[in-house]
Amino acid sequence: MELLAPAGNLDKLKTAVHFGADAVYFSGQKYGLRAFAGNFTDKQIFEAMDFLHSHNKKGYITLNVVAKDSDFVGLDDYLNLLVKAKVDGLIVSDVGLIYYIRQNFPALNVHVSTQANVNNSQSAKFFASLGCKRIVLAREMTLQEVEKLHASLGDKIELEAFVHGAMCISYSGRCLLSNYLSGRDSNHGACVQACRWKYYIREENREDSLPIEEDERGTYILNSKDLCLIEHLTELEKAGVTSLKIEGRMKSDYYVASVVNAYRRALDGYKDFDALKNELEKTSHRRYTTGFMFEDKEKEYLQDSMPVQSYVFIAKVVEEAKEGKVKVEMRNRFKKGDTLEILSPTDNFLKTIKVEKIIDSQGQEIDDAKRVQELVTINCPYPLKIGDILRVEKK
Repeated sequence: MELLAPAGNLDKLKTAVHFGADAVYFSGQKYGLRAFAGNFTDKQIFEAMDFLHSHNKKGYITLNVVAKDSDFVGLDDYLNLLVKAKVDGLIVSDVGLIYYIRQNFPALNVHVSTQANVNNSQSAKFFASLGCKRIVLAREMTLQEVEKLHASLGDKIELEAFVHGAMCISYSGRCLLSNYLSGRDSNHGACVQACRWKYYIREENREDSLPIEEDERGTYILNSKDLCLIEHLTELEKAGVTSLKIEGRMKSDYYVASVVNAYRRALDGYKDFDALKNELEKTSHRRYTTGFMFEDKEKEYLQDSMPVQSYVFIAKVVEEAKEGKVKVEMRNRFKKGDTLEILSPTDNFLKTIKVEKIIDSQGQEIDDAKRVQELVTINCPYPLKIGDILRVEKK
């Protein structure tokens, strides 16, 4: 199965490839549903696709807004640019956009976005009849429903399923909370994530209010847990899923590295599976759920809004280690004497380095690295590669 990773900018795209993604999805400056991610300029789209293809990887561009007539103005120029950039697929939700692309740009592969909420074989057959190459399944489907849908289609169309990351509290992301509370249009990429806010409930004739919170009987808030299906990849493959999608174009470099690394190793048969599950605790997340995939096993989807993580991203390797030292870009403060854990796609994964020496960008030895993004050199006994990450357990 294909491992598909998110990229909010070019650095994150390269991180995803370094840690083992087979393909990456990202957005240009318009038409995507993550307007506040870094996203890609026209020039960067070409750079990204050249980089991906040089590494035998694929790149998919999101055009998943709920389109208005005004969105078609200038669309041809953008689609022609994507043809020239040799984009491997477009992720589209709006039926009008899909129809227009298939009629006028048949060389572009269309992947039907999860926001089209395909839940049944008839919808899938409709999109297949338009010449769409892939369907990103609605998160609300059960495994049994996925199996039935695949059986009805055979190999007419590829199936992609989300396996990890944040879930929208609204059906397939069709939410107007952000529009109503902040004026930012969630269906045009500007969602303020109002479902993550804390809420209170007040009876009309009373001045005091009660917090909406979890108790021993359950939880009654808007915020969803994060999806995690790392233990069920074989079942997804048997059900006919061909691409495993990780959510997170707004997430950090460290999130992309850690999650892609875990799923890559799971797909490749990494023996210490407990270590992989623990890996997913080390980056920022909300409590995990299998979502709707196994309804009989887990009914609780909601939680409080605060994410948790057990490790902190300390530094990123910018030059290959040699002669017992490595140059890194500092991201969070660390000191001489700290023990740093390695996140790497190589056998150096989970090895540790005790910091004995730090040389700053001026060539001076220091005891405390506290200037964010400064390039520093530390002792390192392992052959670390550019893009490897160092982290420390959160206290």
